[in-house]
Order: sequence, then structure tokens, then C-alpha cells
Amino acid sequence: MTVEEKMKKYKDWIFKMSAYQMALSVINFDKMTVAPAGGNDYRDERTSFLAGELFSISTDEEMIGILKDLKDCDIDPDEKKAIELQYEDIVKSARVPKDFYIEYQNLVASSHNYWLKAKKADDYSIFEPYLKKVIEKTKKMYEYIDPDKDCYDQMLDRYEPGMNKEKYDVFFDALKAEIPDLIKRVGEAEAIDDSFLYIDYDIAGQKKFMEHLLKYLHFDPEWSYQGETEHPFTDWICENDCRTTTKYLPDNAISAILSTVHECGHAWYAHNVDDKYDGTVLLSNISFGMHESQSRLCENYLGRTEAFWEYNYPILKETFPTQLGNVSFEQFMNAINVAKPSLVRTEADELTYPLHILIRYEIEKGLFEGTIQTEGLDKTWNSMYKKYLGIDVTSDREGILQDDHWADGAIGYFPTYALGTAFAAQFMHKMREDIDVDDLLKNNHYDKIMDWLRENIHKYGCRYDAKEVMEKATGEDFDPKYYIDYLKKKYERVYNLK
Repeated sequence: MTVEEKMKKYKDWIFKMSAYQMALSVINFDKMTVAPAGGNDYRDERTSFLAGELFSISTDEEMIGILKDLKDCDIDPDEKKAIELQYEDIVKSARVPKDFYIEYQNLVASSHNYWLKAKKADDYSIFEPYLKKVIEKTKKMYEYIDPDKDCYDQMLDRYEPGMNKEKYDVFFDALKAEIPDLIKRVGEAEAIDDSFLYIDYDIAGQKKFMEHLLKYLHFDPEWSYQGETEHPFTDWICENDCRTTTKYLPDNAISAILSTVHECGHAWYAHNVDDKYDGTVLLSNISFGMHESQSRLCENYLGRTEAFWEYNYPILKETFPTQLGNVSFEQFMNAINVAKPSLVRTEADELTYPLHILIRYEIEKGLFEGTIQTEGLDKTWNSMYKKYLGIDVTSDREGILQDDHWADGAIGYFPTYALGTAFAAQFMHKMREDIDVDDLLKNNHYDKIMDWLRENIHKYGCRYDAKEVMEKATGEDFDPKYYIDYLKKKYERVYNLK
């Protein structure tokens, strides 16, 4: 078979997989947003079957040989990179028995359903048996992939290639050396009143403001769509079909807003990847740390700034005149940047947020090292929130059941939120050297900021890894000092610390 014939087979194979993946993504988005819960069992069984069919296609023995040959051929560099990544994936996946893979897909689908039931009932015991099974089956999955490599290290590497416990420990140790003391200093400072953000904000009014916000974010309906769900997320079929979700809280003015800015950051990333990568691993396999760097950059380094709100606060105030009529711009800005320990990660301020991630990271390590069990995990969770944030967990709903990641088998994902937030600080530092970010935000040119991100980060997809993108965008290796310095300068200013 000639190189040209092998490339034809490869491209046909990629197309077929992308078609199955599109179907599964649309069904999953439907399930998480509008599908009736009564159809879960029927739907989950059939999506597990479809996932199994995709698994068979993606682990085809002939394609393993073709990819092995092509990755050593003199072909287009982008295609060569995609083939190398695809070959790594296919070799790992082929070690997992298909029957086990289908069983696992059905398990995590059911697990998510019971997580949702448990959260609504505020009762961890409903979910615990399923979490235990997910942990056991996930361990088995990675034993198939590489029995000689630490299971949790494999999972960390899956979400952020090159990362492992040793590297994350160094990263989190750097944060622990500085952030708890800063939290303590902020806690001893004069409190900032943010009570006006947590009164009744009718959801109809929030949705009206959201129409304005999506336009400001240049979230074009030609390539984007926003729905609602219990736990906000983003999915994308291709560069021109990017879907986000948000969640409205009737007693929180900011939650849905910052959630939307966050998720639109993910969507902009997928939309801005070079269109020649559509349907390939170079779009779908972007690391989670890199993706979270963009969503967290938009949510915090843009969405909590004065420049962002100089344009948007008058419209929010006009939408909620009773709640915000007597609230000055300065009061509002201080309120949305309040730092104080809280229960829910997605609602956490920038300063305490990394400790929420640290707690999950330490629990995950314990679950896979055998020092922590799923039985009584709610009590372990509560004690760690007391240890790191000094607060008492009042319910399972706002405690161990707040996130759906473990239900979905996404273990090893959480650390990328903190790592990505630190990446974002360094990207933002460089961006501010290159363009006038504040002027663009003030004048409704959010799309121009996305242009900078596209040219320096987004367009590459995963053609380059996080280290390479960081060097291309900033001219430096990753350094968490940018993140730590950002937090110190910001909160010393907000709280007038000396």
C-alpha cells in the first residue's frame, strides 16, 4: 500500500470517528440540558452501544499498523503530529477490552444519574455505591492501559500531558507557601459589604441581561449556542458548533454571569482553532489545563475587572434598578472581588479557589493510594474544608455532591483548574504588554482580545503542548510566580493591605 493510499484510509477513518463522536456529543448535550430524565436508562444503554462501536473503529488493528507506518513517513508536519498523537491514543485504547469499555461507559452514565438524584435529595449515601464502582472500574481501566505505571499518574497525564503527582505536589506546595497567609490577612482586614449581590434577582431579569452579555462577548449564534443545566459545561462538535450551558440562581446576581464568561472562554478556544484541524485529534485533544487557562482567563482576568464592568454595569443596573439603584460602581467592583472562604467551588473567589482544587486533589490521591475510602468520604470532605478553609460544610449538596466530575469518571481533571488559572496569569501578563486590554473591554471590543488569544494560543489546538504554547506566547517557561504575584497585588489593593 502506498503512502497516498494509507493517507486516504487514515482520513476516511478520522471522518468516520468524527461522525460517531458528533452523534454522542449531541446526545450528551441533549441529556444534560433538555432531555426528560425518564428516558435516561434507554438513552444511556444506546449511547453506551454507540460508544462501543466508536471504540471498535478507533482501535481497528489495520489502522494501528497504518498509523505506525505513517508517523515515520515524510508527510505534512501538521498531519504527522496528528498521526503521532492518534497512534499514542490508539495503542493505549486497544489494550482495553471492548466489553469492559462498554460496561464502563454505561456505569458512568448511570453514575451521573444517581449523582443528580443524590444532589437533589442532599444525600451522599445515594451516590456512594456508584462512586465506589467508578473508582474500582477506573483503576481497572488504567491497569489495562499500563499495569506498570501508577494509576493516578496516568490519569493526571491524560488531562494534562506530562503532569504527575510529583509535579503537581511542587505546584501546590508553591501555592500553599503563599496563599493561606494571604487569606488570613484578608480575613483580618475590614470586611467588604457584598450582601446586595445575594438578594432576589429574578431569573427573567437575569436572562434579559444574558442576552446583552452574550452580544458583548461576541458569542455569535452562527457558531455558538447556550443552554441551561445543573452543572455548567461546554462541548463542541467543530469550530462552528460550540455549545455552552449556564445555571441561574435566584439569589445571586453574578453566578450565571461569570459562569457564562467562563464557558464562553472554552467555546472561543474551540472556535478559534485553525479550521484545518476540524474533526481531528488536534482540536479534540487540547489539554484540560490549556482549556481551563482560557476559561479562567475570561472569567477572572477579564470578567472581574473594572474595564469589563465599565461597559456592562450600567446595563446590569438598568436591568435591576431596585437591587442595584443605590450601589455605586466602586461598591459593586469591591463586592464582586470579595475574598472569603465558601462552600461551593464554582462560586468561589479567586483567592480561595485554588484551595478548593487542593482539597479535591488530595482526596483523589487518597482514593487511588488506598488511604481514603468512598465510605465516609462526605465526612473526609467536610474535615478537609475545615482544615483548609476553616468552614463547616452544611450539606452534601454544597459539599461532596456539588461537582459532577467524579460521577462522570473525570478523575485527575480537577488539578487542571488550578494549573490552568496559573497559566492564565502568565498569558495575561504578556497580553497586557502587547495590547490595551482595558481600552478594548471598555469599548465593546471583546472580540479583539479573542483575536490576540487566537493568534498566540487558540489557533494551534494541540499541535503544540502546553509548554510549547507557553514559550510561543510569552517567550518563557511556565512560572507560577505570575499567578501568586497577581493574587497578592490584587487582594492587597482590594483590602488595602500593607
